[in-house]
Amino acid sequence: MTIRVLLADDQPLVRAGLRGLLGLDGDIEVVAEAADGAEALRLVRQTRPDVALLDIRMPGLDGLTATERITTDPVTAGVRIIVLTTYEIDEYIFAALLAGASGFLAKTVSREELCHAVRVVAAGDALLSPSVTRRVIEEFGRRPGPAQGSVERLAGLTTREREVLALVAGGLSNAEIGRALRMSPLTAKTHVSRIITKLGVRDRAQLVMLAYETGLVTPGGSAC
Repeated sequence: MTIRVLLADDQPLVRAGLRGLLGLDGDIEVVAEAADGAEALRLVRQTRPDVALLDIRMPGLDGLTATERITTDPVTAGVRIIVLTTYEIDEYIFAALLAGASGFLAKTVSREELCHAVRVVAAGDALLSPSVTRRVIEEFGRRPGPAQGSVERLAGLTTREREVLALVAGGLSNAEIGRALRMSPLTAKTHVSRIITKLGVRDRAQLVMLAYETGLVTPGGSAC
């Protein structure tokens, strides 16, 4: 099955480079290119790609605003977003995840890392490297306690699902969760999928945010 990708960057050479890198793998096809956020929105609605790679800094409508509009529009909400930037700046990482991005990549990644990211996000998982997860944790560490009523969002989870969610928030993969809880990676993946459905979030990235937002996991690393 071919993964259909949209590229959005205001620099033609960057788009050409990304298109060339992605085109080397037969299972990934670039179906559209945009030079700014507004054009990206139009083309996403028109082509319905599986994944959109959006640069943060674009003229007019920036990548963060475009991400939020794509992920909140019922017509395009199924499109997965990977945000691209030249530098891994903390404020951008957090803002991208809040806007609904499923992944965050610096433009310095290798071809293998880029293609892997597209496949991971297209499969419905989130691309959260340990450094990104750590910055999310640090950001919540600077915030006050969970907002009133936020803890109730977890009321429908079983004890096992809470354990799995806490490990997801720690950045563990399905295989690592399986080892920690003595279950198969497939069982761990099933638990994660059920948690996503129960909580009404998009993917693992949003699960990490929610786990800290509700206070299930604290920045010190302990589950509540």
